[in-house]
Amino acid sequence: MKLEQNDSPLLFSNTELPDIFFTEYLSQTNGNFIKVYLYMIFLSKYGKDIKINDLSKKLELDFKVIQDAIKYWEDLQVITKKSTGYVMNNLQEIELHKLYKPKVSLSTDALMETAKNQYRAKAIENINNEFFQGIMSPSWYSDIDLWFKKYNFDEEVMIALFRYCFNRSALHRNYIQTVADAWHQNHIQTFNDLDRYYEKQEKLNTLYKAICKKLGYTRALTQYEQAYVEKWSMDYNFSFDIIEIALRKTTSKANPNFDYLDKLLTDWHDRGLKTVNEIQNFLLHLKQKKKDTKELEKKTGYQNYEQRKYDNLDSLLTLFIYKEFS
Repeated sequence: MKLEQNDSPLLFSNTELPDIFFTEYLSQTNGNFIKVYLYMIFLSKYGKDIKINDLSKKLELDFKVIQDAIKYWEDLQVITKKSTGYVMNNLQEIELHKLYKPKVSLSTDALMETAKNQYRAKAIENINNEFFQGIMSPSWYSDIDLWFKKYNFDEEVMIALFRYCFNRSALHRNYIQTVADAWHQNHIQTFNDLDRYYEKQEKLNTLYKAICKKLGYTRALTQYEQAYVEKWSMDYNFSFDIIEIALRKTTSKANPNFDYLDKLLTDWHDRGLKTVNEIQNFLLHLKQKKKDTKELEKKTGYQNYEQRKYDNLDSLLTLFIYKEFS
């Protein structure tokens, strides 16, 4: 393939890159792909003919990596394939085409959005200054505008979104999009919504750690185990004191099973038991009932458990659940 650009003496020549490369492409691209692109830019200045196999040897990269890199840059329209090779496109022109929109007269709805847009413009300016040192790539503006429309975040939430990702050294589009999706699924639109979400997460994280400690886990809870805990805490509104009563029922088990814990806690919830005292009284009643049954069996000599009759399905379910914890 042939790479074309202008000729310059090698010793005194420079290979220049526009700033847009650093703001738009550098942080988003695989390091090997950048290596391939930079070398292609260098070679294009001299109109060099070079085969992919030669690039592989020169850059000490696998043949497949070179192929993937070329396809990556081609998909981004950074390079264009021709019959004789590739042309290195102007990055500034690419970004200009992305941003270009025909000017049309503003509708009444658009005029009504003016005040709102001013707040958004201020928020974007804050994002630019706080997280991009005032040199945010132009394409970020259209992305942020899209996220405002898609998620209906207010300005404070959008700034908080960037701060959250920045503090985790993950200020790139895919991660920001993932976090934004998660917030949206949790019905976050205003800063108050976000505040409540943080409080909920803090409460759950404290609960996860407390449960792990009681069970002697040195690992974190799995995603499925966390889902159980969230149900007990958020849906059933059970405090840790109540959950701990269920945890004590697993002390005789080598590997406590969250399915059994869930059956126990769900039974309490379905019975309308809401406090520690109510649950303890219920368990005492159950224990006394079991004791009375055994004494009756001992007196009568009746021990055929398979023929035992229960008043209703609730009694049968109770036996099944609490037998596992006896």
